[in-house]
Amino acid sequence: MSSKRYKNLPEKTRDLQSETVDKLIPILKKNCTTKFDESLDLNLQINNKQKKTEINIRTVINLPGGSSKKVKVGVVCEENKLQEAKDAGAEVIGGDELIDQIKTGNINFEKLICTPGMMIKLSKLGKVLGPKGLMPNPKLGSVTNDIKKAVTDAKSGQVEIRNDKDGNIGLSIGNKSFADDKLIMNFNAVIDALEKEKSNNTIKGDLVKQAFITSTMGVSYKIKLGKSI
Repeated sequence: MSSKRYKNLPEKTRDLQSETVDKLIPILKKNCTTKFDESLDLNLQINNKQKKTEINIRTVINLPGGSSKKVKVGVVCEENKLQEAKDAGAEVIGGDELIDQIKTGNINFEKLICTPGMMIKLSKLGKVLGPKGLMPNPKLGSVTNDIKKAVTDAKSGQVEIRNDKDGNIGLSIGNKSFADDKLIMNFNAVIDALEKEKSNNTIKGDLVKQAFITSTMGVSYKIKLGKSI
């Protein structure tokens, strides 16, 4: 990297090989010189190519330190659940008419929640919702009768951990404005979730091969993990 921003970084941190996350976060925040509140992002590479199978991680966690991301939530439910969804803060709410809208490709939400009764109808829209990662999933808590809890979780720091076909996972753990301890709490929550996923799958060796952290406009640093995962 030869950008002006990179060249202006302190030499001792510019070429840092790897360090623990608690030491990297203050460095990243110090390097954030833009006028906006930069995001601090994790990039993980997992060992998803096993000898006889391919591991795909997909789970959700609530970041204990909170999240700065504002999520626009859609809810597909029966008429008697519409008010509950509205009171919980969902922006896009409906029943069959919303399903028809989605069918045409008119999607103006970032997270979709539905009741079990409406999932039967939504399941037919896999080709529309699937590629966008919006299909509700009971294992992720997005197919439920407890609409209030699902919407509240989606809006209060819940993030999805999901790898692509090459085993890469990317997600934000907060912003520069977050206190260091909040960012560390969020990082640890992600690592704990991956440890749990490892125990739930038959994985030989370490699940996490490499971990990096960066800010929106900053350089990427390799994280020295305190343990094998």
